[in-house]
This record gives sequence, structure tokens and C-alpha cells, in this order.
Amino acid sequence: MKVAEMRELSIDELNAKLNDFVEELFNLRFQQSTSRLENADNIVKIRKNIARVKTLITEKEKSIR
Repeated sequence: MKVAEMRELSIDELNAKLNDFVEELFNLRFQQSTSRLENADNIVKIRKNIARVKTLITEKEKSIR
């Protein structure tokens, strides 16, 4: 999902998306520890997506105030 698409989501939808990314990161780290992870780049991508979503949540919260 692109940042432009994420900007259109509400805070609640962004929080749901954040929870999805955190859960996916947990699963990828579990696969990595059991040597089943095929592409380690996915962990980096998910971490960056988590940071993007957190940034958007913060921006939206500050714009409301």
C-alpha cells in the first residue's frame, strides 16, 4: 500500500493496519529464528511500513488538536 493511499485512511483504520504489520513482523521473525525465512528483506519492508503508519497516525493526531 502506498503512502498516498494510507493518508486517506482514518486513525482507526491506520491503527488496524499497524496491528496487521506488527503481527506480520512477529511471524517473519519467528520464521527467521526457525530458519524458514526465504527473503529477509521482508522484515525491513515491514519495519518501514510500521514507521510510516506510526508517522501518519502522529500527523493526524496533531492536525486534530
